[in-house]
Amino acid sequence: MLIPSIDLMGGKIVQLVQGERKHVEFSNFAEWVERFRGFPLVQLIDLDAAMDSGTNSPLVAQIVQQLPCQVGGGIRSIERAAQLLQQGARRVIFGSALIRDAQPNIEFARAAAEQLGSDSLTFSVDSKAGRVAIRGWREQTTLTAIEMMQALDSFCGTFLYTHIDTEGMLQGISMPAVRTVKAATSRKLIVAGGVSTLEEVEQLDALGIDAIVGMAIYTGRIDLDAALETASKKTARERT
Repeated sequence: MLIPSIDLMGGKIVQLVQGERKHVEFSNFAEWVERFRGFPLVQLIDLDAAMDSGTNSPLVAQIVQQLPCQVGGGIRSIERAAQLLQQGARRVIFGSALIRDAQPNIEFARAAAEQLGSDSLTFSVDSKAGRVAIRGWREQTTLTAIEMMQALDSFCGTFLYTHIDTEGMLQGISMPAVRTVKAATSRKLIVAGGVSTLEEVEQLDALGIDAIVGMAIYTGRIDLDAALETASKKTARERT
């Protein structure tokens, strides 16, 4: 299934190439909210919060009231995650908070699962050159995605794997990397990082994997009506 992505920076919707260079920017929120309304899930990321350079909290609070969202970006406390869930988020995404002293933060993950419920948690594992990157992808650790996922598998309902090396490039995600991380977890897997065609989304869906798509939507590479029809059919199948 395709999951549209809304990335917020400076009060606008943006798309970055590999988390660094801004490629597109929009301020017409109402139009995009309406276009995404029929999707079962939308990903909403506060990039400013992720990079410790500000916050788009008022916008986040508005959008989660209008769309079914999993929300991430700078969520580093259970209290903030609980607040987002209370505001209407379907799931919250933890990333940097899952690493402490260069190791998976098992204590934090366990506490979050106990207090918020594992089904409401998506754990983000972002890989750059084979190693997990945190804090808006600006800090690289020595951990591999596999090590992170195996250590945290018991505490979340979903993993979000981002292949930073291909993020925003519109060249397709690395399928060998996707298959490797899929084999490492028993949890639901969502992937991101260069997904650029509906055929690729369907290929991932055949593996039981959902795809985050941003750049390909905002540049018109993927037809939203066709994507919505595909998502609706999958939702209907899952309900029967």
